[in-house]
Amino acid sequence: MRIELHEVTKRFATTTAVDRVSLEIGDGELFTLLGPSGCGKTTLLRLIAGFNAVDGGEIRFGARRVNALPPHQRNIGVVFQNYALWPHMTVRGNVTYGLRLRKLPASEIGRRLAAGLARVNLTGLEDRYPGQLSGGQQQRVALARALVLNPDILLLDEPLSNLDAKIRVQVRGEIRALQQDLGITTVYVTHDQEEALSLSDRVAVMREGRVQQVAPPKTLYERPLNRFVADFVGTNNFVRGVVKTVADGRVVVDTPLGPIRARPGDVAAGGPCVVAVRPENVSLEGAGDNVVEGRVRLASYLGNTLRYDVETAPGLVLKVDVGDPWQHDVLPAGRTVRVAFAASATLVLRDD
Repeated sequence: MRIELHEVTKRFATTTAVDRVSLEIGDGELFTLLGPSGCGKTTLLRLIAGFNAVDGGEIRFGARRVNALPPHQRNIGVVFQNYALWPHMTVRGNVTYGLRLRKLPASEIGRRLAAGLARVNLTGLEDRYPGQLSGGQQQRVALARALVLNPDILLLDEPLSNLDAKIRVQVRGEIRALQQDLGITTVYVTHDQEEALSLSDRVAVMREGRVQQVAPPKTLYERPLNRFVADFVGTNNFVRGVVKTVADGRVVVDTPLGPIRARPGDVAAGGPCVVAVRPENVSLEGAGDNVVEGRVRLASYLGNTLRYDVETAPGLVLKVDVGDPWQHDVLPAGRTVRVAFAASATLVLRDD
């Protein structure tokens, strides 16, 4: 089911929570709304679900305008952040709740229950209560309850936020595999950028009710449109400067670190900008398009990565990642180093 939003707006008193958002979500796509708390992503999901009425704009499911339709007429399945399971009902009771409200025959309810639990690997747990289940199992119950309704669209509002980190990685993989198997259009809300990158076909990054960028995960990470997106999605080093020249597919930016060569952006010569380069693209080799001298201020062991904070100018620190700590002797604080990064890995962004 295709979803189209055109100039959708939602206000609460004097606050505009969703500000003229236009999006197109393809049939069978897993589309993620990503952003910090309070950016409007959950409000936008609730507008799609019909839990809140839009104050402006239009929402369409396929060719059907759904602005005035209540949630139960939109044929959606919803998984909430806190799962919203009835504690006094068994797994069977929770999963079949919506089916019983629809007054389906007992044989059909039994068939859908069995198929739904099999999809989420909960067969045999029908008679357990939510309090007898792990967090991951409770999340699967909520997912099964949404899927047994055979919805055209699945909406998930931060469904993994209450799970431990390791279980979260496992369950998100299960959600992605299930979504691809069913081919169901899915809108997923999260503030976790790693979650968004690993799950999604495309991601919309939101800020203060507005969409900053819509792109596949790889494009979003490697080609952010502005500083906010570059900063929110992953880790970046930022250096303010002014574009000096733009020629031959390269940009030269005057910065406190000296001239920095970078990929072209949408900032013209003479314009203020921010130069961005990710820690994994900075090396301690001291050879490359851009070479800067500094002193090691801190070394942080992160397991599969060793991250250095290198002070390159007063108050200016570059983060440098060493990808194979086992083969690297940790440098002490105060050691002078030369860090380098390629122009092809360096972005010129609008300073917002």
